[in-house]
Amino acid sequence: MSQSEFEKYLEELGIHLTNIQKEQLESYYELLVEYNKVMNLTGITEHDEVYLKHFYDSLTLARVCDLTKEISLCDIGTGAGFPGMVLKIVFPNLRVTLVDSLNKRIDFLKVVAEKLGIYNIEFISSRAEEYAIKNRECFDIVTCRAVASLPMLLEYSIPLVKVDGYFISMKGSKREEEESRRALDLLSCQIEKVDSFSLPKEKSMRTLYIIKKLEKTSSKYPRKFADIKKKPL
Repeated sequence: MSQSEFEKYLEELGIHLTNIQKEQLESYYELLVEYNKVMNLTGITEHDEVYLKHFYDSLTLARVCDLTKEISLCDIGTGAGFPGMVLKIVFPNLRVTLVDSLNKRIDFLKVVAEKLGIYNIEFISSRAEEYAIKNRECFDIVTCRAVASLPMLLEYSIPLVKVDGYFISMKGSKREEEESRRALDLLSCQIEKVDSFSLPKEKSMRTLYIIKKLEKTSSKYPRKFADIKKKPL
């Protein structure tokens, strides 16, 4: 996906980039490639692939929620900053918290924020389940772009969500509603919408689960699971 195609497909999502945002995304790409030489940030480094599979994919969250509002958003297992850093660049009104278990990834994201002039963003080096224990009901939206199962992601994420807030899970093509029913009941939340679509050009499938939190989460959640292994979708 070339930059011109990227901008065209974003406009179909109702997103119109400023010149500054275009420059920030390009600088982000350059930093990603530079730092990827010395640490494992991503297996995708080719320019057009990053714009499609990382930048555009991160912004598909705009398909299912209004990101122009003044809302708090937490990205758990953020890795190299997808989707949270991309969302913050394009929607600077968001109050974004990026959580990852590896301090070197958090250090990279701090460099990105400094180089790009991004402020009002929080960086947390912590396991997702440990952060959730200490920060319950803090966020309007929690999101995660990871390959862990949806029931496990629910146990990490729902405790962080405010009552009547949302967890939005960014997944591949596999549908996981049935295997998540017990976790949904235990955590007092419900799937409001499932949005399945294909990425432009290559047509790989994506699924967004929009899950609303109905009641406060019991103190026994989240349980101590192994940390999410962040991998590209």
